[in-house]
Amino acid sequence: MLDGYLSRMRDTGHMTRTVPAATSALQVLRFLSSQSVPVPATRIAIAVGLPRSSTYHLLRAMTDEDFVIHYPEDRTWGIGIAAWEVGHGFAQQEPLARLARIPLARLVDTVGHSAHLVVLHGADVLYIIEERAPGRPPLVTDVGVRLPAHLTASGRAILASLPAAQVRALYPGKEAFVNRTGKGPRSPVELRRLLSSTRQRGYATEDGEVTEGFASVAARIEAAGSLVHAAVAVTWDNRAPGADVVPAVRATADAISRRLRRA
Repeated sequence: MLDGYLSRMRDTGHMTRTVPAATSALQVLRFLSSQSVPVPATRIAIAVGLPRSSTYHLLRAMTDEDFVIHYPEDRTWGIGIAAWEVGHGFAQQEPLARLARIPLARLVDTVGHSAHLVVLHGADVLYIIEERAPGRPPLVTDVGVRLPAHLTASGRAILASLPAAQVRALYPGKEAFVNRTGKGPRSPVELRRLLSSTRQRGYATEDGEVTEGFASVAARIEAAGSLVHAAVAVTWDNRAPGADVVPAVRATADAISRRLRRA
């Protein structure tokens, strides 16, 4: 959503560089979140140090993306639902990261390969923890990286647990399927078959679909009542992964699930 706002700012000529506009938007959100009630645009302009005309352009763009709400009768502006969703997402993810870190480190010690924890974010997975095994090559899965869910083992583990209608909404047609290495599902039909086999196995795999020469196995974290969909995965290069990887990944996902239920 914020990407869409920045794109419109560029197209309408109200920004010359992305970073200053993004900084101003974040300053507006920070200021509004500190106010007990919605406030006039003039106060926002003073707080963030922008001209009034620029402030109005910024607020309208942020309103289009639901980060800000305009109350026309009062001529005031307040925090929008999208900003609440961001904060709610952090509130959901922070306990998950805290509770998962030790089991994930133990998993790396057990299998000798790098492991990571992801959450579903739209049609992507967002990496929130990476535990790198000593001596193993670096991966593309640094914390904060987003990758297409249908290409990753962790994303497939999560997608396989979602209602069919939700998966259809995320992948309505062939145009929704990007690829990185020329491998992976290219249509809703192919994805449905892949997710069906994932459900039957109880874990997900990928081989060379994110990065050539690397493969992964993943298991979903079950957190009843949580809005966060998460999974644990282990990734290795073309060396043999070892027979204990799948049971270790599933055991780690179960351990994190139990921790979340007790939290």
